[in-house]
Amino acid sequence: MENTKDLTEHSSRTERKRRDSFGMFDGYDSCSEDTSSSSSSDDSEEEVTPLPSSLPIIKNNGQVYTYPDGKSGMATCEMCGMVGVRDAFYSKTKRFCSVSCSRSYSSNSKKASILARLQVTGKPPTKKAKVLQKQPLVAKLAAYAQYQATVQNQSKTKTASVPVEGFNWGTYISSNSFSAAPVNCFKHAPMGTCWGDITEGVRVEVPNTDCSLPTKVFWIAGIVKLAGYNALLRYEGFENDSSLDFWCNVCGPDIHPVGWCATSGKPLVPPRTVQHKNTNWKAFLVKRLTGAKTLPPDFSQKVSESMQYPFKPSMRVEVVDKTHLCRTRVAVVDNVIGGRLRLVYEESEDKTDDFWCHMYSPLIHPIGWSRSIGHRFKRSDIAKKQDSHIDAPSHLFAKVKEVESSGEWFKEGMKLEAIDPLNLSAICVATIRKVLADGYLMIGIDGSEAADGSDWFCYHATSPSIFPVGFCEINMIELTPPRGYAKLPFKWFDYLREMGSIAAPVKLFNKEVPNHGFHVAMKLEAVDLMEPRLVCVATVTRIIHRLLRIHFDGWEDEYDQWVDCESPDLYPVGWCQLTGYQLQPPASQSSRDNQSSSSKQKKKSKSQQYKGHKKMSSLQLKEELLDGEEYNFLQGSSDQESNGSASHYIKQEP
Repeated sequence: MENTKDLTEHSSRTERKRRDSFGMFDGYDSCSEDTSSSSSSDDSEEEVTPLPSSLPIIKNNGQVYTYPDGKSGMATCEMCGMVGVRDAFYSKTKRFCSVSCSRSYSSNSKKASILARLQVTGKPPTKKAKVLQKQPLVAKLAAYAQYQATVQNQSKTKTASVPVEGFNWGTYISSNSFSAAPVNCFKHAPMGTCWGDITEGVRVEVPNTDCSLPTKVFWIAGIVKLAGYNALLRYEGFENDSSLDFWCNVCGPDIHPVGWCATSGKPLVPPRTVQHKNTNWKAFLVKRLTGAKTLPPDFSQKVSESMQYPFKPSMRVEVVDKTHLCRTRVAVVDNVIGGRLRLVYEESEDKTDDFWCHMYSPLIHPIGWSRSIGHRFKRSDIAKKQDSHIDAPSHLFAKVKEVESSGEWFKEGMKLEAIDPLNLSAICVATIRKVLADGYLMIGIDGSEAADGSDWFCYHATSPSIFPVGFCEINMIELTPPRGYAKLPFKWFDYLREMGSIAAPVKLFNKEVPNHGFHVAMKLEAVDLMEPRLVCVATVTRIIHRLLRIHFDGWEDEYDQWVDCESPDLYPVGWCQLTGYQLQPPASQSSRDNQSSSSKQKKKSKSQQYKGHKKMSSLQLKEELLDGEEYNFLQGSSDQESNGSASHYIKQEP
């Protein structure tokens, strides 16, 4: 488990202090006695902090951004042609305004780019228009305004989720010998806490499809392989013959415990293929089923009960404002699918301004939460709530651990490492900007904050998305330095001295590591946090204690996301089928299907269009990416797995 790199530079320091159980250097806390703290933002939404005249200033859509490195400038998205601040564009090359554009360009190449430009300009690109940067700025802004109107019109005509054709979990797993994360890894999912010992070898009663009788008959089958909710079944009597093996969702309506047919008056008929092998099938079954396990008799009832969700349409909640990360707004539950909520902001008259998250997401709170802890809140223009709307009871929301902040506690200006909610793969140098009540902190990413603090984000002190200074170095993770910071490679000791700041004490951070049960290469269904309406085919590619690196099958590694093992945005294989949610297939599968026939291409384009339709300026990129509920799902990486206790959370000193 001690797969660590020799940190010779630190071992040579005579002043280095002993690491605690978190694996951090206590010496960081005393690197500098001076503390640099930023003034907190006022409750007023309109007030903007004055800016030093020495910093370049870029204004866009009423927001002000400064760039200490002086590398301000505009860029144009190669996918959609939108113009915006270059430094806020996605990827190192700054070629795209968003992950959506980058994915669409990568997936559909030239054709998708042409489609996007048709949506923006209404005309196909010509040779002269090949380089979009040559278009006048005014023309680009006018094109963007036209595009916004197009998107709004399209959103009004959106229908419910469309089933994905051409992808089958059973075929995908069997043909590649994949394994899937077990259901009990997902405590928030149906049956996640009462899955029990449903494993290979369990016998069930299922419809007999190898039969010519006109009525529906059943037969006994055994579970050969489990993949989340899905089971590969083999009829009794086939022994080692896998020719009629089939996949079925264990929680589906056609799987029953042994004995269900007898109590329900349903006939048990052996499959036609093996009917000749035995003359006494009753004696055969008695012998085969003696000592075998089956589903609990109340299994279907438990499935039904675990799929009852307390949140109902018309309930009001407070949720993060996706246009200003630093504040919350009132939203109304519009739909509930498998525990996932479609929230519509209360002021949205046409119900298109929405936000998707799970009911246990840390981004939603009961009405009054913001006022109680001192969090910024946008008051609704609606004078009186509708009579049909009710405030969601506080007991329905996920609870955070109580913390003791009376003694040594986080303070404004302290430095730490944190997940950037606008870049799910990056752990960045960050600063505590404001300390709220009940253990909540407002945090900003060094070097890329909006001048008015509108992109500060809220983490709880126990969040697995904030880390002590030195966490990335100890775990061999690339730490993202402040934008424009010239002294590379980045060294915390030097940076703290230069900034006159201190590091947040190591002992204040969350060290707990649950026994999550995940392993590398396990398949699952995961929310694309950059487009949180989408649930995709995914793989666990790395594990660092409680942190999982989620790879979306068929996509490049740059779209991987770090997710906490207890994130409510991870689901077992078969969850979408069970709940009726739409599953996004691997990108390569989509590409093949798009080329197979024109009819399939039209159906696939609906799901892919969602990935590519949110073209935006650079500032809108910041607003849109907040839909991903990134606040506490991402962490760093190493090559080490752990399901152990907190003492193994961080690599220990040799």
